[in-house]
Amino acid sequence: MARLLLNLRNVPEDEADEVRALLNEHGIDFYETPPSFWGVSAGGFWLPDAAGLAEAQALLAGYQAERGERMRAERAAALREGRAPGTWAGIRARPGQALGAILGILLMLAVATLPFLLIAR
Repeated sequence: MARLLLNLRNVPEDEADEVRALLNEHGIDFYETPPSFWGVSAGGFWLPDAAGLAEAQALLAGYQAERGERMRAERAAALREGRAPGTWAGIRARPGQALGAILGILLMLAVATLPFLLIAR
């Protein structure tokens, strides 16, 4: 029976490429499912049987630990050099998303406090 090795939800394309290369390099047989049209499934890497699951999970755990260290080092270097994007850079990059989040927060505050304001009168 097929076993899910890695769910591809929120996995950047470069990481997926590195995992593909890692599995191919070690001769681990796998197949990939694409994400669904409606976003219900994000796709993933699957092993056709459970025979190599332990080896594949060990390789993946080692890779993820190494990638985590590498990404933390890159982030620290970007912070030291002043290249790391901040809050304002994110807002400037996606103003519609930022405005939607602010409006959603204000709506939730209004819904949460409105009953208390009406009772006080």
